[in-house]
Amino acid sequence: MRALLLAVGLAVSGCAIQPPQPWERGNLARSDMQFDSDRLDTKTQQHIYTSKEAATGGYGVGGGGCGCN
Repeated sequence: MRALLLAVGLAVSGCAIQPPQPWERGNLARSDMQFDSDRLDTKTQQHIYTSKEAATGGYGVGGGGCGCN
């Protein structure tokens, strides 16, 4: 029971984090802080994924490899 209360307490305390302040957002907008900092590499990876899956779109667009989109 104590472990459950501890887990719930930790989960709830994680929700209390404040969003970044306006003066802190500049640090988050830097290119090295992005998940896909190299746009050319991201575009190439999406193209390869689309080609291997034989589907249109690749990310977030419906369609299968059967050509019946």
